Amino acid sequence: MEELPAGLWVLKDMADRRKLAPQNVPGDFFVDTTCINCGTCRQLAPSVFGDSGPYAFAKSQPCTDTERRGALQALLSCPTASIGSQNGGAQAILSDFPLLLEESVYYCGFNSPKSYGGNSYFVRHADGNWLIDSPRFIPHLVDRFEALGGLRAIFLTHRDDVADADAYARRFGAKRIIHEADRSAAPQAEMILRGIEPVTLGREFTIIPAPGHTRGHCVLLYKDKFLFTGDHLEWDEEEGRLGAYRDYCWYDWAEQTRSMERLRAYRFQWVLPGHGGRKKLPAESMQAELGRLIQRMKA
Repeated sequence: MEELPAGLWVLKDMADRRKLAPQNVPGDFFVDTTCINCGTCRQLAPSVFGDSGPYAFAKSQPCTDTERRGALQALLSCPTASIGSQNGGAQAILSDFPLLLEESVYYCGFNSPKSYGGNSYFVRHADGNWLIDSPRFIPHLVDRFEALGGLRAIFLTHRDDVADADAYARRFGAKRIIHEADRSAAPQAEMILRGIEPVTLGREFTIIPAPGHTRGHCVLLYKDKFLFTGDHLEWDEEEGRLGAYRDYCWYDWAEQTRSMERLRAYRFQWVLPGHGGRKKLPAESMQAELGRLIQRMKA
């Protein structure tokens, strides 16, 4: 994908059939071996893309317009440009992004290799819009954010998913927010969080420190409904339950377990992670799932 000035965008199929992952089924869509298996494609097109371990792969070809659209969304969002399509069409669906999830909450797409393909989100709010973690800095998203009212705040859940936050902050004059323990990843951030007490900012936004994955990891609760969880908490599609990554806990698993226990004081329906599956459940069901996860983490 080639970025051009003044909001112009040219899409090029950068996946290489000469590097084809061997598990791909024949057909239009394919994944090459530059894939880092971040899971982005399986979130957007779970019926088309599978997990081989080292790589994602095309496990089937789209059979419906909806499946094809999801596969093209995955192609655009792939952080390493590892998805290809013989028939193209991605240019026509650029306007899908940012992708509305519910109410005023959007998934940005265009995941960045700088955050290992981490998801980022956009919240449209009357008091000013928020970006949660950062996608690639591209003209299309700049134009869309501008049309939706710009950016007031950029909340960085932790050091791993900063990506192009500085570029978005400069473009929109947005305030970057990060915990002091992870500040070295965003040394110019305008707001520094400290300690483990929750912080309420304006209407409807509560930042909850959740150390464990990293020392300075935090999550963001919006409207007591949407929980942006970074790498603290995700929905495990394969197991059909909430999950946390012990193998990718860079700071302290016991501390992450204690942080998870503190989340039981809050009600939320959506889990919106940086990595892993997103999920909506009734608040009571989400609380029950959280309790079961905590017991597994302790064990």
